[in-house]
Amino acid sequence: MAMAMALALFASQYGFDRDELYFRMLPPAWGYVDQPPLTPLLTRLLSISVADEPWATRIPAIVFATASVPVIALIAREAGGGRVAQGLAAWGYAFGSMTLSMGHVFLTSSLDLLVWPAVSLLVMRAVCREEARWWIWVGVLVGLSTYNKFLVAMLLVSLGAGIAVLGPRRALGSRGLWLGVAIALVLAAPNILYQVLNGWPQLKMGAALSVRNAATVRIIMWPMLLLMLGPLLVPIWLAGLYGLARRPGWRRLRFLLAAFPVLLGLVWLSGGQFYYPYGLLVVIYALGCVPTAELAARHLAWRVLTVAAVVTNSAAAAIISLPVIPVQALGSTVIPKINPLVGDQVGWPAYVGEIEQVVANLPEAGSTAILTSNYGEAGALSRFGQALLPSVYSGHNELFRFGPPTETVDRVVVVGGMLPRVAPFFSDCPIKLRLDDQLNVANEEQALPVAVCEGRKQSWAIIWPALQHLD
Repeated sequence: MAMAMALALFASQYGFDRDELYFRMLPPAWGYVDQPPLTPLLTRLLSISVADEPWATRIPAIVFATASVPVIALIAREAGGGRVAQGLAAWGYAFGSMTLSMGHVFLTSSLDLLVWPAVSLLVMRAVCREEARWWIWVGVLVGLSTYNKFLVAMLLVSLGAGIAVLGPRRALGSRGLWLGVAIALVLAAPNILYQVLNGWPQLKMGAALSVRNAATVRIIMWPMLLLMLGPLLVPIWLAGLYGLARRPGWRRLRFLLAAFPVLLGLVWLSGGQFYYPYGLLVVIYALGCVPTAELAARHLAWRVLTVAAVVTNSAAAAIISLPVIPVQALGSTVIPKINPLVGDQVGWPAYVGEIEQVVANLPEAGSTAILTSNYGEAGALSRFGQALLPSVYSGHNELFRFGPPTETVDRVVVVGGMLPRVAPFFSDCPIKLRLDDQLNVANEEQALPVAVCEGRKQSWAIIWPALQHLD
């Protein structure tokens, strides 16, 4: 409840994230080149039916994050933890840095806050209690979650590998497990069919992310393991790993000890995003709360240290992950460098105003369109732009499929880093200004050029494929 109140309190601060601006643009569909349909659909429905404001868009993120907290507490309980262990698990997780970030901004990963721990809990119960019903619920949850992301498959592979390596292996042959698999496939069938009929766009998207991110992700994922939940809570999740290796009562849970490094290996190989292991890391953390609570119960010093660690970690995470700092002072802090999500929530109205200034200074002769480099810029123009602005186009992800400008368009206002790819197709592309959020906040758009390209040399049928990019 405390986390939900904090998320609700700050939901309207700063502004939309670039992904939120993108989601609200997308028309309802069975899927998109970069994701399944659920998150864009919810965003669009809320913007239409509730309010076209950040706080409305973020309602699902708050709901998913809040619902995940008791799941973390139940994981500690499943491992034998009492009320203290469950409370420690809930509080430490709820105010972890990544939990607050994903709960504040509505991203596809916001739903993963609930799905990954819930799937892990259900698998723990299926393995420990040897009851088929838990496998069935795993299947239901996994099947439904594919309408948000297919990434849950990475978790399932890791858990399956953990059971295969450390047992109990007979669980892999249980009828309940295979019934759960069948249920998951049936529920996910429309989603899978969309992938088949559209050439497996999610695989192409994953490959594109790997090309762009792999070199960086393979390095930063290791230190980020220490930072995602919070550095002061690292000893607790290390205690979880140690307990899985040594506690006799956790023998049936030992598969998690193998599942975690398997997941890390998959993330390293895929090179997608550094935060992919978070959903299993918090499960290990919840387990670690059990021996930590036992130690704290026996020693006052450990009890004081544990409380101090959780409180300090929570305060630091809130400053880093939530819009606590006044936006006018944000540019003088290191927060946007530590957490790029924060920087991505400021500056959009200012950027749109600057683009409108360039458009207003154009001569009336000629047909004009706006060409953005990414979906954040396109989404900002859609949300904040005046009705008289020229039509907006982008080759980024799903927006490429909306098509190119008409052949009557012979002048484009080019926004952002795509200018070097656009300029060869035009005779002249002078830069008119550089984007400035007026807040000195470093983000992906700050100081990027806005240019006017004229004298088109090729048809849009030739130009448009050259501007497509997935990332």
